[in-house]
Amino acid sequence: MIITPAEPHDVAKLLTFRQEAATWIRGRGSDQWSRPYPADKLLATVEAGTVFMLRDGHTTAGTITLTPDAEDGLWTADELAEPSMFVNKLTVTREYAGRQLGARLLDWAGDRAHRAGARWVRLDAWTTNTALQRYYLGQGFAHVRTVWEGTAVNGGPRVSGWLAQRAARPTEHGFTDRTPAPARLPFAA
Repeated sequence: MIITPAEPHDVAKLLTFRQEAATWIRGRGSDQWSRPYPADKLLATVEAGTVFMLRDGHTTAGTITLTPDAEDGLWTADELAEPSMFVNKLTVTREYAGRQLGARLLDWAGDRAHRAGARWVRLDAWTTNTALQRYYLGQGFAHVRTVWEGTAVNGGPRVSGWLAQRAARPTEHGFTDRTPAPARLPFAA
């Protein structure tokens, strides 16, 4: 399998992935991703070069967003002073479920973050999705805290405030990486 940067024409596929994941998650009792995601916001992240696609021939098996930018209001100033990269929107299509692709994408993210000079790979997960939280703990992430205060962009309480991190490190993820070398983080040692 090959990992490549997402391109603007991938936005429709990414929105379909999110809808498919939301339906599957809803069937497991969670309201995660129940609100539609704005296509223009997704396109902006694609154009920023932070969205990556996992391709198996002509089929897209999964996606991950990896960015040096933290979501506002989640991490402390001291934490933000540490070189870190942030995982968002990790999705594997149901067709490829059960093949450890999510774990391998997290390993790829940790390897890329390490090459960028990051100390940490961090993420925020849905505060009420305990199955997802257990998944990340099983992937070597440590729970930092849960942020409940603040509001979501669309109004209402923060819904994705379960914070976790693991060390960025070189990892053998097994993908053919066709992404450009990551930019060094400005405060990386």
